[in-house]
Amino acid sequence: MSGKSDEQTEATTRALTDSDAVALFSDYLTIERRLSPTTVTTYATEVRSFLAFVRDSGMTRAGAGVHEVNNYLIRRRVDNIDPRTLAKSASAIRSFYRFLVLEGHSETNPARLIDPAHVTRRIPRYLPAEDVDVLLDACDPATLVGRRDRALFELIYSCGLRVSEAVGLTVDRISLPERAVRVMGKGSRERMVPMGERAAGQLKKYLSEVRPVLVGRIAVNEVFLGRGGKRLSRKTVWKIFKTLALKSNLDGKVHTLRHSFATHLLQGGADLRSVQELMGHADISTTQIYTHVSQEVLKKTHAAFHPRGGSGAERGESPRSGSGAERGESPRSGSGAERGESPRSGSGAERGESPRGGGETS
Repeated sequence: MSGKSDEQTEATTRALTDSDAVALFSDYLTIERRLSPTTVTTYATEVRSFLAFVRDSGMTRAGAGVHEVNNYLIRRRVDNIDPRTLAKSASAIRSFYRFLVLEGHSETNPARLIDPAHVTRRIPRYLPAEDVDVLLDACDPATLVGRRDRALFELIYSCGLRVSEAVGLTVDRISLPERAVRVMGKGSRERMVPMGERAAGQLKKYLSEVRPVLVGRIAVNEVFLGRGGKRLSRKTVWKIFKTLALKSNLDGKVHTLRHSFATHLLQGGADLRSVQELMGHADISTTQIYTHVSQEVLKKTHAAFHPRGGSGAERGESPRSGSGAERGESPRSGSGAERGESPRSGSGAERGESPRGGGETS
C-alpha cells in the first residue's frame, strides 16, 4: 500500500494534466512496451476519448472509478461500436491506469476488474490464388507507378507483409540473390522472410528501372516511393489497392493479401509453427485462426463432392449421379479443384512453400 496521503495523491494528479498523462503513456508504450506506432496511436486515442467522457461527467481522472469506466463502455456499445473495438478500448484504459499506478500518479486502476464481453475471432477473408493473379494483373505495366504497384503487392502477398512493414521496408533489408527480406514487425521484432521467384523478379525490375526515376536526386532509403521520391504512406497503399480491387471486380483490403498468404501456405501443407514465424506472430493462437479457413475449404469440398456431402443429396439426386460417379469413379476424382487441392498446388504449394514461389516473373 502506498504511503502517500489522499491529499498528496490528489496534488500529484492535479500537477499532471490529462494531456501530459496521455503523452507520457504513449512514450511508455513506445519505449518500454515497444508497441507499434499504430497500436500506440490507437491506445492514446481511446484514452483521450475516455478522459473527455470523464470530464463531461463532471469528474477528474483521479476520481474516475469502475462505475465511470462501465458507463463509458456502455455508451460506446450503444453507439454500435463492434465488440473488438470495445475490447480494445477497455484494454487501453486498463493499460493507461496501470501505467499511472506504476508511476505513482494513481493509487488504483478502476479498469482492472473490467471484463468486456468475450470477443469471437472472425475468420479472416482471403482471395483464391486465381483472384490474386487477377488483382496483380490489373497493375498497369505501361506506367512507372503501375510497375511499382505490381512489385509492391507481389511482395506483400509473397511474404505475407503488413502494410506498415511494406511501406517501412528499406533497400538495405532486401537481398535479391538470397531472395529474402528482413522485416521489422510489431514490437520491433525482426524476422527473415523468403520471397517467391515472381516477387523477386518484379522487385528487381522495380529497383533497377522504376525506383531510380521516382527517387530523382533525393537520398531516400525506403523501397517503395511516390512521385518526388516521397515514401508511400499506408493510406496511399490502401487507396491504390481499393482502385485495383474495383478494377478487378474483387472485394477485399490490402490485409487480405496477408490473409491469403497464410491460408494458401496452410492449404499447401505448411506447418502452423512455420507460418507463425513467417507472419511474425508473437502468439501461435493468432496464427490458428487461419486453420479455420482451411477447415471451411474442407467442409465445402466435402459437401460438394462426397456422396453424403449434402449438395446433390439435398436436391434429391442419386448419390452416384453425374459425370465421374456414373463411370464408377471415386467421389474424389477429377481436377485439382475437385480433389480439394490448394489453388497453387502442383508446385511449391505441395511442399508448403511460399505462395508465388516460382513461375514467370512477368
